[in-house]
Amino acid sequence: MYYHIVTYGCQMNVHESEKIAGILKEKGYEREAPLEEADIIVFNTCCIRENAENHAFGNIGALKKLKREKKGLLIAVGGCMAQEAGKAELLRRKFPFIDLIFGTHNLAELGALIDRKRLQRRAVVSLSEERAETEDHIEPVRTSYPNAWVNITYGCNNFCSYCIVPYVRGRERSRRAEDVLREVRSLAEEGFREITLLGQNVNSYNSDGQGGMSFPELLDAVASVEGKFRVRFMTSHPKDFSEELARVMKKHGKICNLLHLPAQSGSNRILGLMNRRYTREKYLSEIAMLRSLIPDCPVTTDLIVGFPTETEEEFEETLSLVKEANFASAFTFVYSPRTGTKAAEMEGQIPEEVSKERIMRLVAQVNENTRALSSLFVGKTTEILCEDYDEKRGLYLGRNEAGRMGYFPCDRNCIGEFVTLRVERANGVSLYGTLEDS
Repeated sequence: MYYHIVTYGCQMNVHESEKIAGILKEKGYEREAPLEEADIIVFNTCCIRENAENHAFGNIGALKKLKREKKGLLIAVGGCMAQEAGKAELLRRKFPFIDLIFGTHNLAELGALIDRKRLQRRAVVSLSEERAETEDHIEPVRTSYPNAWVNITYGCNNFCSYCIVPYVRGRERSRRAEDVLREVRSLAEEGFREITLLGQNVNSYNSDGQGGMSFPELLDAVASVEGKFRVRFMTSHPKDFSEELARVMKKHGKICNLLHLPAQSGSNRILGLMNRRYTREKYLSEIAMLRSLIPDCPVTTDLIVGFPTETEEEFEETLSLVKEANFASAFTFVYSPRTGTKAAEMEGQIPEEVSKERIMRLVAQVNENTRALSSLFVGKTTEILCEDYDEKRGLYLGRNEAGRMGYFPCDRNCIGEFVTLRVERANGVSLYGTLEDS
């Protein structure tokens, strides 16, 4: 028996799909196969943005014919969209051929749900208000070598006014530090070369008292694990970023000197409406503090345009923040109303054409920053962790500490190796060159 997993969203979902694959392997599914060959197809959905939902609906609907033709095929839908209020019923009504629907809190039950479905004809739906059981016992099928993802928290307590995450992933829960460290040690021993700690807000780790130590203390302990590997973490919330954390970053060579710190807006009024609980001035002071300890430390961010009532002047404050903070790159988004959030009920929704015009200007400003910072690598060397081979380009590729993707030729398979790239040219976030030892 074979499986196929369709993943939407961020690294958090990618790692959860690895856990889903681990559960399926335990249930006797041998490996992942193309869609048409699979005996079970699992959609791990995301509802953070409307586009992700639309893609999921379209791809699920496209399976109607395959489901009719392939006897015994199971189709399961899980993740954030399944957990969202009213979406499970909509899925059942719109796609009656779905066999299983499970929420974000029920991922660990997937194996048992498959067993239940095999014993009954009707669809199985499992949606809990809180996480039914932990996922620490699941052995994920790691698909991102040499990179590995490690959850340190689940859920979120921030309730940003535009964000659906607290409603579909629940309140924040911290994993015990000893469990996190045990997993990191195991990954290091297995030869993974980059380990990323994951949480909706890693900085508030142990806010529930379950972790046993603060996030800076946990990061310090993770970076003290023996072995040659890099450490990254995401995502940091600006309201909780601290000098203690910055000093831990400076202390360890294993911790990448790169910080992802979502700003979302450069306007204090909009930040207030977003319930972000910091100001532009506080945000910039944190970056200044970080760079006083780690000079020129790259900072990446998330930015939203077209938030309800955003004026042209307030949008220009976001543009100026890009310049002032000198972001290395940014994930940019047009505001997308999410049913159930406070922002979706606000008056002053921005017309689509205005938001589109603003996002184009924002992307242009971010790209200008990115090109300028990438050009600084030209003529220099940088350490790259080789992650993959690009068949189309005929080049190996991997990221440096600053997150820049480097492309280079190599006469051997060097995936999983740290190599030294002499950069000959830059294009956006990408660097091109040759290896020092080739």
